[in-house]
Amino acid sequence: MPQLGLLPGRAWAALLGQLLRPPRVVCLAAARSHSQVAEAVLASQLKPHQEKSNFILKTPKGTRDFSPQQMAVREKILDTIVSCFKRHGAKGLDTPAFELKEMLTEKYGEDSGLIYDLKDQGGEILSLRYDLTVPFARYMAMNKLKKMKRYHVGKVWRRESPTIVQGRYREFCQCDFDIAGDFDPMIPDAECLKIICEILTGLQLGDFLIKVNDRRILDGMFAICGVPESKFRAICSSIDKLDKISWKDVRHEMVTEKGLAPEVADRIGDYVQCHGGLSLVEQMFQDPRLSQSKQALEGLGDLKLLFEYLTLFGIAEKICFDLSLARGLDYYTGVIYEAVLLQTPAPAEEEPLNTFGEKIRTTETQVFVATPQKNFLQERLKLIAELWDAGIKAELLYKNNPKLLTQLHYCENMGIPLVVIIGEQELKEGVIKLRSVATREEVAIKRENIVAEIQKRLFES
Repeated sequence: MPQLGLLPGRAWAALLGQLLRPPRVVCLAAARSHSQVAEAVLASQLKPHQEKSNFILKTPKGTRDFSPQQMAVREKILDTIVSCFKRHGAKGLDTPAFELKEMLTEKYGEDSGLIYDLKDQGGEILSLRYDLTVPFARYMAMNKLKKMKRYHVGKVWRRESPTIVQGRYREFCQCDFDIAGDFDPMIPDAECLKIICEILTGLQLGDFLIKVNDRRILDGMFAICGVPESKFRAICSSIDKLDKISWKDVRHEMVTEKGLAPEVADRIGDYVQCHGGLSLVEQMFQDPRLSQSKQALEGLGDLKLLFEYLTLFGIAEKICFDLSLARGLDYYTGVIYEAVLLQTPAPAEEEPLNTFGEKIRTTETQVFVATPQKNFLQERLKLIAELWDAGIKAELLYKNNPKLLTQLHYCENMGIPLVVIIGEQELKEGVIKLRSVATREEVAIKRENIVAEIQKRLFES
């Protein structure tokens, strides 16, 4: 089985890391009106005689805000992902946003320079987490756990040059699903690949392909091509760039920057430009050079077994054995894989919001509490409290005497399906008017039955 840091074994799926930057934030805080917050910010930053006259309100480099419309789409995406993780029996886990620097820098090799270090506060030397894998390894080791199937959705930070057009940021979200423990070969890995297929299919992002390889095949290939063992990780890091730059540029980096002999680089090129299915795995078994590596044969044997399981899962046609797929991090020791979309996605600044082919609602409000008359705020507050207490998602306008047309227009704009209306006539008759926003039909419901009637309608819809 592949090894993960201090863990006895591991099957790995890092899903949609670039798609889901950064995650939604769950926060309990004192409520403030938008105008109060805006006034506080502007008052502190834009004083007439302030020395920082050129101060610009902006997000830090490599980060961005997400509008309510974008967050509505992201929450649907995350719900799809997390429900799939749970369907496969995973437990949720969360870890601190920062870890001990010493633990992080030991795991990432060349990428250690991308870690965000925190200023020493007179105590522990800390850094922001680079991914969710090393914190998971730390959690397992610290709690002396031998096996665990867990998922984790959270922000990570990397101090690299952001390329916004490619959707590459310094702060983004990872969605991890891990199976840690000692198991029979390739069964957990096959399930991870099945999970990737289920999620990408559920998100309706278009056709996709999942590339697979094995670090043992890579290391065996390096050995028979003549790469010094001391350069394995460095050369692997170069090969990992083949999805971003050409083989010519990768070869140049290996030869001129990392001191690899040109003829060795050319031998590597014969392999890393190969990709296919099970037939390529069988072809590599017969390769006169690669078959001389016991390490590579072990990896090829596991890949052959993996394809058998993927066929049983009905997803073998979505999997491609790609010898150029590489990872430079030390904790990748066995099967590695990543999913790629086969169509070019929209640029980051033009990110479509109609992912799910429907009008986007930015709230989940089910009922709006309205009145056609003045001086009915108290009745509206009593009614909405009753709806909230019954678990119904409800809103009202924060005005003492709002106009009825303004309230109804708000419902239509926000996609709220139901309106309850209370006024003098309704109060006198002991009823509440229940209005369908879509059909504009209204019915009078006895005051004591209004909650039950709303719940009935919501259930039927």
